[in-house]
Amino acid sequence: MLKLFLALNFLLLNLLACKGGYQSCKLKIIDSKSIKNQTLQIPVSGNKLLLFSKIPPKTKILKADPFLSLYLIQDSKKFRYPFQINNQLSLGVASVDEKKALEGEITKQQVGLNSFASFSEPISFPALLLDSCCDLEGIITPEGIIQKEYIERFLKTKETHYGDIGIRVEDKKGCVSVETINPFIKTNPFKPGDCIIEFDDKEVKTAGVLMRKILFSKLGSAHTIKLKRDKKILTFRVKTSDRKGGGYLSDTFLEFLGLSFDENLFITKIEEKAKKYELRLGDKLLQINRKDIVNREDMLKMISQSKDVSHLLFEREEFQFFIRVN
Repeated sequence: MLKLFLALNFLLLNLLACKGGYQSCKLKIIDSKSIKNQTLQIPVSGNKLLLFSKIPPKTKILKADPFLSLYLIQDSKKFRYPFQINNQLSLGVASVDEKKALEGEITKQQVGLNSFASFSEPISFPALLLDSCCDLEGIITPEGIIQKEYIERFLKTKETHYGDIGIRVEDKKGCVSVETINPFIKTNPFKPGDCIIEFDDKEVKTAGVLMRKILFSKLGSAHTIKLKRDKKILTFRVKTSDRKGGGYLSDTFLEFLGLSFDENLFITKIEEKAKKYELRLGDKLLQINRKDIVNREDMLKMISQSKDVSHLLFEREEFQFFIRVN
């Protein structure tokens, strides 16, 4: 009898979610146990759990996205009314956890893997971004909001590759501006300050939309880019390569050479192709082309602005040494 009562209660909760508003969403989060310590464990269709966790779960992982710290695992409890992605026009959204719901709006869209979305109200992690029907608009992480387009792609695709054409962009003075470029792509035609006008013959209005098109494009696919440089209109053909960093991963362009760094510029990963440099985990990067750097943003800008990134100064146990990269 108790099980029947609970089942009817869940059914009523699911059917009346839109009418019950965010109070119903709080109850659904509690019933589904979607928030556990500092992780999100959201029931989704197919009897699976969508996890956001900075530490890989100690269970069988069906799929993982290291860029966004997302995992998909089997839902052993099989919550009967999973969360759905909202694909309709939303009349309102709220940051919802087990105790409160803060209604507001997204004030800054997610710009690819460069930066997550921002909300108009103070938000805390962990929480879900939901509409009044309790459909997912995004998930709230320590670095900001991962929007629903990225969650939906993760759930639908078999692999978690992202495309890259060697640029990082942002909205700037009515222009989708190229902020940094990857100089290790020898055929990279872009320059910092380029204003992107069209992508595949369609007008580019925001950095967020452009980065989604690039990231979600098939690896090896060709694209036409129209841009404004100074007073000239230029058109280039580019190919999508495999994105190496961004989101919760190191993103300095040196990942293209097989090197990853933490926020304090210590090496955290050395791929096979970078072993020729004879570096070690824990070596700290101090200079690029004899100019001091203090964080990964410095690295990205310095590398982008350099015609030839050749000399890197590292420190290991108070011993400093140069390596030459190409």
